[in-house]
Amino acid sequence: MDIFFTVVLFLYLAVFMLIGILDLRRVKSFTDYSVAGKSQSAFAVLMTLLATVIGASTTIGITDTVNSVGFPGIWWLMFGAIGLILQSFFISEKVRATGADTLPELAKILVGGAAEKLIAAVIVISWIGVIAGQLVAMNSLIVFATGKNSKLLFVIVSLIVVGYTLIGGQMSVVKTDKIQLIIILLGVVICCGYLYLIKGDASHEVLGNIELLNENYRPMNLLTQFFVIGGVYFLGPDIMSRNFIAKDEKTAKRSALISGMVLIAFSFIITLIGMWVRYNVTADELGDGKALMYVIGLLPKPVAILMIFGLLSAILSSTDTCIINASTIFVKDILGKENVSAVRITVAVMGVLATLLAVMGRGDIMSLLTGAYSIYTPGVIFPLLVAVLCYKKKEIRKWVWLLASVLGGLFGIAGTYFGTVLLAVGIPSTLLGYLSLIGMGVSLLISLLSVKM
Repeated sequence: MDIFFTVVLFLYLAVFMLIGILDLRRVKSFTDYSVAGKSQSAFAVLMTLLATVIGASTTIGITDTVNSVGFPGIWWLMFGAIGLILQSFFISEKVRATGADTLPELAKILVGGAAEKLIAAVIVISWIGVIAGQLVAMNSLIVFATGKNSKLLFVIVSLIVVGYTLIGGQMSVVKTDKIQLIIILLGVVICCGYLYLIKGDASHEVLGNIELLNENYRPMNLLTQFFVIGGVYFLGPDIMSRNFIAKDEKTAKRSALISGMVLIAFSFIITLIGMWVRYNVTADELGDGKALMYVIGLLPKPVAILMIFGLLSAILSSTDTCIINASTIFVKDILGKENVSAVRITVAVMGVLATLLAVMGRGDIMSLLTGAYSIYTPGVIFPLLVAVLCYKKKEIRKWVWLLASVLGGLFGIAGTYFGTVLLAVGIPSTLLGYLSLIGMGVSLLISLLSVKM
């Protein structure tokens, strides 16, 4: 598959580069480049939102998790779906009505300039890891498809992804997301159908082990993921960036609701693939490989090729969104500029930094994303939610609100990066895994205290 895959890969990427070049002429302003003109229809927002949330973590990562812990691995995506649905009911229209272009700008409108800078810094720093995580997954997919670890090929592909994102901005990302989502869904659905309807094997064992909790996934895991993962889908920068490109409030609300419902169906399909591996493939057979990669090796060649490009599409559709959003936030909210050239330069710099991190192999997709989310959610979700709900109704004590965000984020940073230090000073190991959750509780309490009654 080596030469054939490489040729098709570059043809595939050439289509996206062409889309970027064609959109170059359509980009007339910063709004066009950063939020696709704020004119996207419900269908366009739905497609790009789903393409954004269905990435490496929700395909490769979820199947590995399910293979490890069993059916409860479904909760990552289920909480994501719940987060989207709750967003639709409670805040989608309110957020879109503010006219913000980015999540930090939303914080500025709601609380003030200091809040904008703080939220922007958290996102930009954390999301380098998120982008790198997607690229790590992309590299593992390329290695699997070509049979060799070519860093040159990986770097070239990464730069092409950065290139079409840099050229066309959000306009190009919205268009490429549509193509990528179709390939993702086709690949995953056909793969699951083949495993259960044609290959069969121990499918009956899968049906006999459908459980929501087990010894590998306990109630505290459930609680932590509900807030940490569900929180990102409820009020995360990439998710809300799709709200900002919608043409109006109702479009934003409808897109979030339908996306959540589709994600529930997708979560069952990808979980069933992981369960098939769990009950049909031994640990020795799998070795150090990824569960989903192993499955691809069992598929007929046409289906295997479709699945590989489906996974590649999942990774690219999340990567380009992360890059353009983080770059826009850096320029608009940290530098205080609305300059397309500056965003393009930032896209290039962030893309190169993330590529270097991925080349160095610093972590896998789930660890990198979980680390980023564990900082973001305690520092941002509840403070922003309180501010959104109080907008034009209650006044916020700005310094108290900022304290809520800072303390919440510090709990997340402590739990993510300073576990060894905390153990050395006597913090119980059982407590370390819940520091992000504790941080969310702290940020919620202080955020509520920031509201003037």
